[in-house]
Amino acid sequence: MRWLTTISLGFGALARLAHATSCTGVSAVSPNCTSKEVAYKRDYFYIGGEYVYSESLSGSIFSDQLYVEKLTPQTGVNQTNPIVFISAGVPSGAVWLNTLDNRRGWASYFLDHGYQVYILDITSVGRSSQPQFSIYPLKIGSTDNITRNCYTSPETIMPYPQAINHTQWPGTGIRGDAIFDSFMASMIPLTSNATSLELSMRKAGCQLLEMIGSSFLISHSAGSTYATLLSDQCPNLIKANVNIEPGNTPFQSLVGNSTVPAVGRTSARPYGLTTTEIGYVPALNSSADLETVWVGDDLAGNRSCVMQTEPARQLPNIAKVPYVAITGAASPHITYDHCIINYLKQVGVDPEWIKLEDRGILGNGHFMYLEKNSDEIAAVVLEWMQSR
Repeated sequence: MRWLTTISLGFGALARLAHATSCTGVSAVSPNCTSKEVAYKRDYFYIGGEYVYSESLSGSIFSDQLYVEKLTPQTGVNQTNPIVFISAGVPSGAVWLNTLDNRRGWASYFLDHGYQVYILDITSVGRSSQPQFSIYPLKIGSTDNITRNCYTSPETIMPYPQAINHTQWPGTGIRGDAIFDSFMASMIPLTSNATSLELSMRKAGCQLLEMIGSSFLISHSAGSTYATLLSDQCPNLIKANVNIEPGNTPFQSLVGNSTVPAVGRTSARPYGLTTTEIGYVPALNSSADLETVWVGDDLAGNRSCVMQTEPARQLPNIAKVPYVAITGAASPHITYDHCIINYLKQVGVDPEWIKLEDRGILGNGHFMYLEKNSDEIAAVVLEWMQSR
């Protein structure tokens, strides 16, 4: 009996040890796993927002504030302009820290190169406020099917031709894999009110930039919408905009989830790049003043675009900010990022477009900064920023 107890305890200890030392996905929370992050000092702040009276609470709450983490490299700052990281909101700003397979994230990469780094949780998401929650409910971040088919393993169903080349996601990219499950756990909800979100991000974001000075904005997917708003509102406070597969395709949202081009397309962003009004010249009375036309054949591997009819209204403030978009070779965005590049040119911006395939960097999907070659892509971003 004593021998059986010893064996039982031994198996339990071995199981705990095996779980603790796997360091895959969430298992890396174990104290036995070593962090790959660089050493930095961390502070947090809430920027912007305002008091809003609540009748049901018979008092005021503080709403629309922006959660900001300030990371300072332990070795000191040696770059003039800070970096502000803006995620799509699903996941939160934490996505810029260590990767899902526990390599160093982009925050550490740029800290290691001497940058002051600021990470945001966009308003309504994560540690930022949820504006008017009782009126505008949360919407889901992403389902397991969308995540798998569009982000982590599109090569398994081939929703667009370029998906066959997707090789850089760590793990299987399918439910049940530790890395995939960790990724899904990070997909938190956000507000269903895009107007409220954009207005609060514009106000709080410019307030942050006024406080920290001219900065590089690195945004991903829908996060590029907020970088666009800040470029319109306070362009002189932005050194340059780096857009990782920008998610504000003009006038439409496209999801690469079907080889049938008409599937996965919805109308969006009535002001072209945004839901709320931006500074077109000549000025608009409403978004209805933007007359549009479809351009190009709609193919699974090369989607059609919505453009303004000529002569096109211009966006002079946004044109003041240097702009680059970076697109992966195996991402659904390779089928439609040309739409935003061509639209920006039409409204007077001089955008650059870096297709990673042209740099010999292959196999990347939409969340490239979490994929196996993330440092290689960060180096492309660093080179572009330093050329500014």
